[in-house]
Amino acid sequence: MSFDPTQYGTDVARILALDGNGQRLMPLRCSKCSNDEARQLLKTFKPGDLFPNQEEPEAPMAGLWLYFSCFEEAHRLLELCETAEGELWHAILHRQEPDSGNAAYWFRKAGPHPTFSLLTRATVKILHRIRDAEFRTGRWDPFAFIAFCDRARKQPDSAQMRAAMEIQRAEWQILFDYCAGLSE
Repeated sequence: MSFDPTQYGTDVARILALDGNGQRLMPLRCSKCSNDEARQLLKTFKPGDLFPNQEEPEAPMAGLWLYFSCFEEAHRLLELCETAEGELWHAILHRQEPDSGNAAYWFRKAGPHPTFSLLTRATVKILHRIRDAEFRTGRWDPFAFIAFCDRARKQPDSAQMRAAMEIQRAEWQILFDYCAGLSE
């Protein structure tokens, strides 16, 4: 998958350019916001400003906050979301907290999602390249990925940590694409 921030409009591209253009490897554990300039810029927009044609623009907006590791801002928006996409972002946020039980609750609530087939393909490619990571996938299993991330956090600088972060980035890109209306 090729992630192109310019597809989301000038403002979103400008925001993502402040930290990796959507290619950032987000930590598996919540940390402080990765970019204060992005935080300040995001505060100037309402969700509908950046995602005017979306039924629930809070979902991709929360995804942007999450990309920059701005946990509180993302969580505030996710509490307003009622779609499966909002529930998936909520699950990802709690997986990064890390609160595995809460993450599992939100993944169960979201249920299977159209993005899972793309995520399965991305995961297979990542794991093929990073051979030392152990994570089996025939289909996307968000609960197995929670456990994978839990194990990876205990092995800093390992192949498993690298794989988990790359899979998490692919998950973010695919779900963001879907929420922004660029994929189905």
